[in-house]
Amino acid sequence: MNIDLNAISIFCIVADERNFRAAADRLGVTRSAISQTIRKLEETMGIALVQRTTRSVSLTEAGQQLYAEVSPSIANLVQAAQAASSLSQTARGQLRLAVSSIAERFLSGPLLAGFSEAHPQVQLDITVTDDEFDIVAEHYDAGVRLGELIEQDMIAVPVSSEQRQLAVCSPDYAARFALPSHPRDLIRHKCIGWRPRPGIAPYRWEFAENGREFAVAVEPEFTTNDMQLMTKLACAGAGITFGMEETFAPYLANGQLVAMLEEFSPTFAGFYLYYPSRRNLAPKLRAFIDHVRLPRG
Repeated sequence: MNIDLNAISIFCIVADERNFRAAADRLGVTRSAISQTIRKLEETMGIALVQRTTRSVSLTEAGQQLYAEVSPSIANLVQAAQAASSLSQTARGQLRLAVSSIAERFLSGPLLAGFSEAHPQVQLDITVTDDEFDIVAEHYDAGVRLGELIEQDMIAVPVSSEQRQLAVCSPDYAARFALPSHPRDLIRHKCIGWRPRPGIAPYRWEFAENGREFAVAVEPEFTTNDMQLMTKLACAGAGITFGMEETFAPYLANGQLVAMLEEFSPTFAGFYLYYPSRRNLAPKLRAFIDHVRLPRG
């Protein structure tokens, strides 16, 4: 039996009003439309649900049973729809984000803390991950990645300035070993590499020369998926590591690390907040976009 749920909802309104005219006025349709809907529902179910007179409508035994069973469910559906609709009016609810571990500005603390203070009814659920996956399939509201890694069918909003990657080491390592004059010389050095997970080849270090990009496949003595560990090992003199300049900035500023090969390290587009569609954007996500978007100019 293929039951029209809209017809069930109309039947409940007729049962509430006990009058076709009143039900029609409540729904903003004609009396005949109500009558036809109830008649089709009765034909589908094979039994009369209402007794009609020129003055009123009463329920048959089958109609009373149907009304008693479905009326609470219809009321719950209406309440659930109203609750969901209310989310379109104000920024509230849980906002799930998948964020790259190297998005330093985004994860530094003040940006997210400022949003939470401005929108206390939004709960941020942040997964820090460098895995590439479909945020829609995994039920995330948005993600943060380098622009070059974002699928073209996503909406992307810049949340950082241009970035660049640097090779760095400790002053002690620089004093003990002749630093490379060209990126290809790195293969003769102790290196600290990154890979997203076990079983995956270490990341190839990317450079550019005379406008042409190239990569160097170093052979790391240390390999990890943790940029903090990479930085600590480099500060301890364990070797040369490679990563985002923003990550190393505090250590370069206080002299714990020194940069090399900077002439081979061009800038590139930075990090973007990305999400699947502008259509019917939830207020919690709209508020977050407005908060983290990089100012123009």
